[in-house]
Amino acid sequence: MKKIILASNNKHKIEEIKDLLKGYKIYSLADINFQEDIEETAETFEGNALLKAKAILNFAKNLDYDYILADDSGLCVEALGGAPGVYSARYAGEHDDEANRQKLLDKLQNKSNRFAQFVCCLCLMEKNGNYQFFVGKTDGEILKEYRGDTSFCYDCLFFSKDLQKTFGEASSVEKNSVSHRARALEQLKEKLNFTNKEQVN
Repeated sequence: MKKIILASNNKHKIEEIKDLLKGYKIYSLADINFQEDIEETAETFEGNALLKAKAILNFAKNLDYDYILADDSGLCVEALGGAPGVYSARYAGEHDDEANRQKLLDKLQNKSNRFAQFVCCLCLMEKNGNYQFFVGKTDGEILKEYRGDTSFCYDCLFFSKDLQKTFGEASSVEKNSVSHRARALEQLKEKLNFTNKEQVN
């Protein structure tokens, strides 16, 4: 079984990726005892995903694994020029979901255009440092009030065009069928399967 180090300790993200990458052994940062803080200082999702992957590559020199998988993702709202974007998790300062949501609603108070996308950029890095990006997007709009589960940042405000409900109202199966991360992972799986077939041949 191929081993992937996932550059995250986010329980939601780990569960989602394990569901979508069955057949691979997934290790979190806690599993490899990585305790450093990786500063996400890039201005793009690709840049931040690459920073994370490089930090793990440097740490994991003596570990047994096949790939490192790092991601950066966020909410991009058209009327706000793509904000909060790479700052989605800390839009209102520190990582405070409720404060982030309230700031978003305040910024959109007088906006008629509420189109938004969730964007996910995955960076798949090999042990030799070679890497490739995979980007997934999902369309929707920002509601004026919460609907559904409020435990995962903007999900209760993001009305999915595909599901016709908020991500907060959707089951994990429903969300994983259309989410930005799921779409990026679908591209990633094609790459991994192609690579595995090459090795078999």
